[in-house]
Amino acid sequence: MNGDFVDAAGGRAYIAVPDAGEGPGLLVLPDVSDNDEDRRKLGDFYAAEGYVALCPEVSAASRGTEEIAGAIAALRARGECTGKVGALGFGLGGKLACLAAAEASIDCAVSYYNFGTDFGLNFVSRIRCPLVIHFAENDPQIPPEALAGVKEALSKRPDAAVYVYPGTAPGFDRSTKPNYNKQAAGLAHSRSIAALRRAMGPHYDLEALWERHTTCEFATRDVAATMRTMVEEPYVNHVPVMTGGVGQHDLARFYAHHFIPKLPADTRLVPVSRTVGADRIVDEMLFCFTHDTEIDFMLPGVPPTGKYVEVPTVAIVNFRGDKLCHEHIYWDQASVLVQIGLLDPKGLPVAGIDTAKKLLDETRPSNTLMERWAENARRQNSNSP
Repeated sequence: MNGDFVDAAGGRAYIAVPDAGEGPGLLVLPDVSDNDEDRRKLGDFYAAEGYVALCPEVSAASRGTEEIAGAIAALRARGECTGKVGALGFGLGGKLACLAAAEASIDCAVSYYNFGTDFGLNFVSRIRCPLVIHFAENDPQIPPEALAGVKEALSKRPDAAVYVYPGTAPGFDRSTKPNYNKQAAGLAHSRSIAALRRAMGPHYDLEALWERHTTCEFATRDVAATMRTMVEEPYVNHVPVMTGGVGQHDLARFYAHHFIPKLPADTRLVPVSRTVGADRIVDEMLFCFTHDTEIDFMLPGVPPTGKYVEVPTVAIVNFRGDKLCHEHIYWDQASVLVQIGLLDPKGLPVAGIDTAKKLLDETRPSNTLMERWAENARRQNSNSP
């Protein structure tokens, strides 16, 4: 993306444009403590999601609606802005985003841990667009009664949502802030992006992007093409054995030396189900192969056994804009070890290829590892008339 500081709406603002060269407009309203570097990072982050992001200075002396209206007009006037405009803010900027939802002509508003939202709540009836508000549970400026009032006031609006993040404090979503909470930040961001996408786009075909990525991995086996489907600093984590990589350099090295050339010759992915969200895909599949090579990413250090394996696998794939951001890959390693003969299942609550067969055919027997299940069945049969 391209970004620079410009004069906009009578003040200095950072503007960032997505790689596509255009997109919906997003007025990103920082907190009063944010500096130029903070605003640059915010602008670039939301430009990567496909928005023309305008990030002006916000001060305690903000003129409120008048100032916001000027910034929105400046954003709409830019040639890169495709028409629809939203507002997203933090702290005081979050309060201004709520004001924009009530007083300005915008298409969506997102507010993070803002204070002053309960100012009489007289703004609620004037809200003209979808609104999402994120609160930190431990916010000294927003007492529980104020939060309850906001929830009640917005409860009858189907286009409004209020979320509270347990154990967090203001700044939980900002990686540069001391109160950063990665898990809460990721969840809040997904909810924000979902609201923005529904109201104003941009809309990406995440399934097609994921199919392109897996084709590069498993079909053409092209490392460079695989990396081009991903953001500048992606990461992949194969959770059961913690293989993968973080960042372009390490991940490209992983794909080039420990993943693509280590795929068994007969590798096959059998789709089972797929759930597509605003910024992620959950893909359920069977990973099928013959263990004819040392599979670094799944069975590091284990020589080929020649055994055939089928293992249920789940991939949770996160996107930023039209690029993959990260992948979390899960499978039952015990099932794999049973199937290649490295783990004796006798006396253990583990199973081999039957886990894959049961996934495809739910009518296969359940509870076969539970002795009490069989005992219970015998007792019931003996008590039958």
